[in-house]
Amino acid sequence: MLQYKIIPVTDFQQNSTLLWCDQSQKAALIDPGGEPDLLCSELESRKLIPEKILLTHAHIDHVGAVAELARRWSIPIEGPHQADRFWLDSLAEQCQVFGFPKVESFIPQRWLKQHDQVTVGELLLEVRHCPGHTPGHIIFYHADSKLAWVGDVLFKGSIGRTDFPQSDTASLLKCIREQLLPLGDEVRFIPGHGPMSSFGEERHSNPFLR
Repeated sequence: MLQYKIIPVTDFQQNSTLLWCDQSQKAALIDPGGEPDLLCSELESRKLIPEKILLTHAHIDHVGAVAELARRWSIPIEGPHQADRFWLDSLAEQCQVFGFPKVESFIPQRWLKQHDQVTVGELLLEVRHCPGHTPGHIIFYHADSKLAWVGDVLFKGSIGRTDFPQSDTASLLKCIREQLLPLGDEVRFIPGHGPMSSFGEERHSNPFLR
């Protein structure tokens, strides 16, 4: 069975998620954006086995702790889509622009694309490519739990910003309508920032989707 804990990190309060399989005790971190010591302590306190790091997209507030954690635990990095490589190539510039401490650069061991699957222990997550906020943005969906990690594609009452290089509002809205909402109104989602919601709630109340 899937278990998880949302861990907001840094002054940006981005949602990092500690996700684990309670049968194998193997765990992944989704979008570890900073505070690696905090994320380590959360994992170690549960005696979990770190297996991999999963990334929805390559903005600094979602990848700030990736290189350090991957090195500490000797685990692979999976995601995002390769179209976000230019963001990873500019991590130093991102740190300067957004006021983040300098971080190590990295390249994922596995880029992900539409319909790929990733495993965490005995759990299986589906991958959907959802460009718009960034060109290589992906989301992770666990069908058995009806739970999705959508990064900065969709928020409770809002959608992701599209004022970055290679962002596109029309693509973002198209992905929400064609990739996310068809999963079902009952599907809950964890956004990159802020509280959880469901696709049904956003379908009916989100002003950007009306």
